[in-house]
Amino acid sequence: MSIWIFFKLIGSLALLMFGMKSMSDSLQKMAGPQLRHVLGAMTTNRFTGILTGTFITAAVQSSTATTVMTVSFVNAGLLTLAQAISVIMGANIGTTLTAWIMSAGFSFNITDFVWPAFFIAIILIYSKKRKIAGDFIFGVSFMFLGLGTLRQTGIDMDLAHTQPVLDFFASFDPNSFLTTIIFLLIGSVLTMCVQSSAAIMAITMILCSTGVLPIYQGIALVMGENIGTTVTSNIAAMTANTQARRAAFAHMFFNLFGVLWVLIVFRPFINMVCGFVGYDETMVKTDSHFVENVAKLSFVLAAFHTCFNLTNTAILVWFIPQIEKIVCYVIKPKRKADEDDFRLRFIQTGIMKTPEISVLEAQKEIHSFAERIQRMFGMVRELLGEKNPDKFVKLFSRIEKYEGISDNMEIEIANYLDQVSDAHLSDETKAKIRAMLREISEIESIGDSCYNIARTISRKINGKEDFTAKQYEHIHQMFELTDNSLSQMNIILVGHKSDVDVNHSFNIENEINNYRNQLKTQNINDVNNHEYTYAIGTMYMDIIQECEKLGDYVVNVVEARMGIRQHEA
Repeated sequence: MSIWIFFKLIGSLALLMFGMKSMSDSLQKMAGPQLRHVLGAMTTNRFTGILTGTFITAAVQSSTATTVMTVSFVNAGLLTLAQAISVIMGANIGTTLTAWIMSAGFSFNITDFVWPAFFIAIILIYSKKRKIAGDFIFGVSFMFLGLGTLRQTGIDMDLAHTQPVLDFFASFDPNSFLTTIIFLLIGSVLTMCVQSSAAIMAITMILCSTGVLPIYQGIALVMGENIGTTVTSNIAAMTANTQARRAAFAHMFFNLFGVLWVLIVFRPFINMVCGFVGYDETMVKTDSHFVENVAKLSFVLAAFHTCFNLTNTAILVWFIPQIEKIVCYVIKPKRKADEDDFRLRFIQTGIMKTPEISVLEAQKEIHSFAERIQRMFGMVRELLGEKNPDKFVKLFSRIEKYEGISDNMEIEIANYLDQVSDAHLSDETKAKIRAMLREISEIESIGDSCYNIARTISRKINGKEDFTAKQYEHIHQMFELTDNSLSQMNIILVGHKSDVDVNHSFNIENEINNYRNQLKTQNINDVNNHEYTYAIGTMYMDIIQECEKLGDYVVNVVEARMGIRQHEA
């Protein structure tokens, strides 16, 4: 085989993989929010879950995208793990459409049709409104160009008359069970190395359709691809949270179980699939119809892939609760880290694949950030009433640590959103990212306000004077209003825009403003009446003013979440 044919082979595989990725990404940009809505609304039972997984994966041509979306819904509490398993089963069925597209590309020369498609795509890309549709057509065109080039390369390689290749495959006993296992392992390892089951499926189709690789070994390679692709997702999920690792393991369990039962009924099952397609596995090379017969092999591989996943789903759909128990038993929750430790709970570097989906992860991380800040405010309230010096120092240093955590969380989430925004995004997603950047900046400011209040309380403790009983009462009332505003902010961050009432947040802010103005006037009178010193009055008003500023930051977060323009304090 010449070096140029080798480069043509790997280049056409690269084209195929790039085309599939472009097609998948553009489809998710076009239909991202709608797909998420479908996924949330249609998974009411195991059967609708399977249909949903099949539909979405067939639409976006990426089982990884469907799995990541599903995991993010489990994390948000919108899906149970059992429902997620049913969606993943459906994703396995949906991904078989890829094999049918590829088999169509191998059965006739598709490249003649891609050139006008490229021309249409470039026109759409330059007309700004249709850019995503142009990206999609480009992706499809690249995929078919890659398939067509692969097909032609397979013909040019003339493997059927290449003696070393023939000798290599002839060295394996076609009737041996060990040969099946070896090819299964080869398929798994190759898929793990290349990180694309589609690329290995294309190579398998070349080998089979040129008559070099017998159908039984070809199908063993396809079975290996099914295992290899799940190993990849399990490795990616290793750094993820418990539910992501369980979903990835459920995917692996599904495919491993399928491979085991197919190995038991290997020959009869494949012969049945060959019968469906009309392929005669007993035909010898000397037969006059041998070439026509071999041409059907790419369809046999696609049909096997579909029958394998359909039959596997039909068996396992009745055992979803048992699969859930096995998965939960094998994947134990990670040891609960101290809540004072800095860590991101939802944003994972390894598992994030699609910009549109990663926005969901960032939204949940922001809500987690906001909840952490409310806990910090709870510590500040506790600090005000703490009389024990040792406990006071311990609690103050904990608040100080939280302030550092909030700075780090803002930077980490902003960096993540910055990476996501580097990709080509829909206008809706770009607006969401802008809003989220504003949210994290305001939430970090709330953390600064909490720390400022804590420092004022610490300053008061180090001084010789204390607040009066009336001042304590007023501060507690202001703290109660501020905590209510934080609670309302967290409700809005986790809810749907259509279901939340922002007026409640605005009303609380008005109450805080009015109460601050009332206390400001009263404070001047109390100092003039010598009820307490000017110094203690200043510290008292510092706390009140900081609570009012905190209330403004809360409203800014709410407005960013709801898409309202910047709040004027």
